[in-house]
Amino acid sequence: MLQKLRHLTRSLTIYGIGDVATTLVSFLLLPVYVRYLSPSDYGIIALLLTVEVAAKIVFRWGVDASFMRLYYDCQDRHARQVLASTIFFFLLGANGVFLVLALLVAPAIADHLFGVPGQALLLRLVLVNTFVIGFYFIPFHVLRIEDKSKQFSLLTFSRSAATLVLRLVLVVVAQLGVLGVVLADIIVSAGFTLVLLRWFVPLIRPVFSRAVLIEALRFGLPRIPHGLAQQVMAISDRYLLNRFLWTGLGMPERERSAAALRDIGVYSIGASFALAMKLFLSAFEYAWAPFYFATMKEAGAKRTFSAVTTYGLAVLVLLAAGLSAIAQDLVRLMTEPQFFGAARVVPWVAAGVVFQGAYLLTSIGLNITKHTEYYPVSTTIAAVVSIGANVVLIPRFGILGAAWSNLAAYAALAATAMWFSQRFYPISYEWGRIIRLVAAAVLVYAIAVLVVPQSLTPAAGLLVRGSVVAAGFPLLLLVSGFFSQTERARLRALAAAIRPVRVVEAPSETVELAGELVGSTMPGPEQLNLSSHDEVDDSNR
Repeated sequence: MLQKLRHLTRSLTIYGIGDVATTLVSFLLLPVYVRYLSPSDYGIIALLLTVEVAAKIVFRWGVDASFMRLYYDCQDRHARQVLASTIFFFLLGANGVFLVLALLVAPAIADHLFGVPGQALLLRLVLVNTFVIGFYFIPFHVLRIEDKSKQFSLLTFSRSAATLVLRLVLVVVAQLGVLGVVLADIIVSAGFTLVLLRWFVPLIRPVFSRAVLIEALRFGLPRIPHGLAQQVMAISDRYLLNRFLWTGLGMPERERSAAALRDIGVYSIGASFALAMKLFLSAFEYAWAPFYFATMKEAGAKRTFSAVTTYGLAVLVLLAAGLSAIAQDLVRLMTEPQFFGAARVVPWVAAGVVFQGAYLLTSIGLNITKHTEYYPVSTTIAAVVSIGANVVLIPRFGILGAAWSNLAAYAALAATAMWFSQRFYPISYEWGRIIRLVAAAVLVYAIAVLVVPQSLTPAAGLLVRGSVVAAGFPLLLLVSGFFSQTERARLRALAAAIRPVRVVEAPSETVELAGELVGSTMPGPEQLNLSSHDEVDDSNR
């Protein structure tokens, strides 16, 4: 099992490096962007995202998940080409019809969605871009299945970096505002499609199998209601904020819509800080599905999945505690005063990401046993919770009510999906250790927020509160008895490896040798557990 965990960690690290690099640069550029994009602009971008994610679900028909699962059943190269080609030509024909219809009705959708005129062009560009990137999962899934994580990460990093640079040029230099954001995506997608032809060519042949399509749709079609319901959970808060904020105050509709867009922009900034946790979650998703499909037939598979769940949740609750503790300092350091209210929603959205991670970790039995019909049941329940909570809480609590609703929805999703999964593929999870993780995270967050003085400057507060969480969390786990005897032995060995070596009055040759010996015990980059994309499959989302 240890070897399996090391392999998963290595893949996770490689997948995550590119995301971390580009997201870190994008994060550091946030103070620049907020000078060129208003809260209303961020509100428009958030609403465009609601269209993009919904269109992405429809354009893929759930066959992105089918492709990965059925690929493992293919016996030879020809069977894999038939699978890829059948899915490709089906998507090309079906989505082409949908795209034409969507472009025709785009003005009516834009007027209803934004409440302000002149946004139809943006909406059409987003729809075209979503159609194009809807095919990317085919070569990217093959790279993941074949464990070519370095190539995968290089491609995704290049795409993200190109998008980042072009957005900077179009938004900051050309001052095109939201149009610059959307145009950057379109231009990069056009160029990236040409790059991906190298990987498409070996996969796509002039073949089509009706039997393969039926099997792919049987597995994948439940993903459409499942995916749409999940996106209702993820983005309905923005839409319902636009519908219910500033109502009942006698404001003209246009002024109300403008005020609501500003608040949506503030909420989106706060959510984006919390969703930085998805750097880890996205990297984990890249490695997770190929890992459990490849491991599912082994004798100790369930024990391995249980251990991964514990360690995965440990990372997530630590990230949530840290981000929540430094939220106010981070927002004040990185944005302008009109965005400072965003800090209030960060802890709640971060907690929602923890539950999303729990869902990804504990619902895998439905994919392994091919009982995907239960996914839309759990996501529909969660979507109903999301809409109901938003309708009740937003009019009274505004953006904070939206954040609470997000948390409630993902908690419902995690609970119901795990319950269904356990019926078909029961796994004994380490509940005692998981409870200790959560308790340690809550306690260290409370210490960082309540004990550290609020009078510190944002930079000092970020450093001090972040350090309290980073140091306090493992210490509390150690005191609580979380670590097993084997884990404590490994921690002692690691501490011994990194402890400085004291050399008293040694000749220079001895000092150099001591340095070489200490260096030789340090883990190499491939051993380190370091902890935005269209290529992540939805196999257990």
